[in-house]
Amino acid sequence: MIQLFIAISPYKHLVNDDLNHYIEISNDIDLLLLRVPMSRDLLCNAIDYLLTHGFPRDKLMVHTDISVLELYDLHFIHFRENDEQAFLFKESHPHISVSMSTHSVHSVERAKHHHLDFVFFGHVFESSSKEGLIPKSVDDIKIATSIDIPIYAIGGINQDSLKVLPAGFQGICAISFFRDCSIQEIEHLRKVWHAYV
Repeated sequence: MIQLFIAISPYKHLVNDDLNHYIEISNDIDLLLLRVPMSRDLLCNAIDYLLTHGFPRDKLMVHTDISVLELYDLHFIHFRENDEQAFLFKESHPHISVSMSTHSVHSVERAKHHHLDFVFFGHVFESSSKEGLIPKSVDDIKIATSIDIPIYAIGGINQDSLKVLPAGFQGICAISFFRDCSIQEIEHLRKVWHAYV
């Protein structure tokens, strides 16, 4: 599994300004997870816009909606923690990359047991989307990253927090950082990441 930078869309109706930003940074991210409260039709409109404006199809990841994955012949789908649909889908579609959010060591172990391709694990730092919730302990992270499945850190990731990220992660996921950053900031984050790994 290659080391990845995964941008996650904010949980909102995406407008063209949002989509244009992801098109602009598309060379500097490895995947874009579209996790939105939009209707299927509006999500398809957003995907159409991304694809017609040059966003690479092989960098698109959808959340839960298998029909959209199949409609656009995408290769990546992500599910909520312990969603049985993920396990069943992976079993019947071994060629598709299936990932899952995890918040416990047990969930990471379940994902591995069901042969998922990778997991998000967090939140690893204080995060605006998890305000007031205590981040994972160093011990939890150490145990989780010792499990034989690629694990991607999520929660409060930026240039500063990355410098103190516990070892063992294969990549990072972020909502705010990739939503707000410039190409130059992502390039700088890559340098910090390479120093980390």
